[in-house]
Amino acid sequence: MDKLSLHYIVREPKIITKNTSLLILLHGYGSNEEDLFSFASELPEDIIIVSARAPLTLGFGSYSWYTIHFNSPQGKFSDMPEAIKAREIIAGFIDEVQQKYGILPEKTFLLGFSQGTILSYSVALNYPEKVQKIISLSGYVNPDLLPDDLNSKDYSKLDFYISHGSMDQVIPVEWANKAPDFLKLLNIKHCYKEFPVGHGVSPKNFFEFSKWIEERM
Repeated sequence: MDKLSLHYIVREPKIITKNTSLLILLHGYGSNEEDLFSFASELPEDIIIVSARAPLTLGFGSYSWYTIHFNSPQGKFSDMPEAIKAREIIAGFIDEVQQKYGILPEKTFLLGFSQGTILSYSVALNYPEKVQKIISLSGYVNPDLLPDDLNSKDYSKLDFYISHGSMDQVIPVEWANKAPDFLKLLNIKHCYKEFPVGHGVSPKNFFEFSKWIEERM
């Protein structure tokens, strides 16, 4: 494994060409790179799958992209300087992986779960030239991580698949379902689905987003 800015695991197809797609996975708070990578065997064989590990260690096998202060008087209070730093690390990591495999932004997918989704939104909306197809699972758009010049960015190539559990007790569905209206204001292509589950991905949800990926490869 080449030394990139983040630790990662990868599944490569037998042959990589200029038409090969790349899928980068960003796990949630307290998880690790193995978590979402469990999807890999069920996804198309001819896509490069790179699963990144967040830089902050919480405990054995448990990592985060930024700190959440659970005992904060405001509720779950995110450490914004850490979150912004994580966004920039991820943006740089995407460049590194694209360069390593010779993959263009239009062939790059970014899939996040929970905290990984919050950062996926942020990376795509700050750097729409880096990644164009985003799968946002069980997360939300955090306004504090968005660029000041939202209306001057070219978002014409962005495309989002968004899903959330209607019984999510970690990130309320009300936070997630603000995303479609927000993206609509920016004329960003998107679809939004809710599933009758908690903070996780149901088989039906997985089937839907894997089909969404296949249709765009």
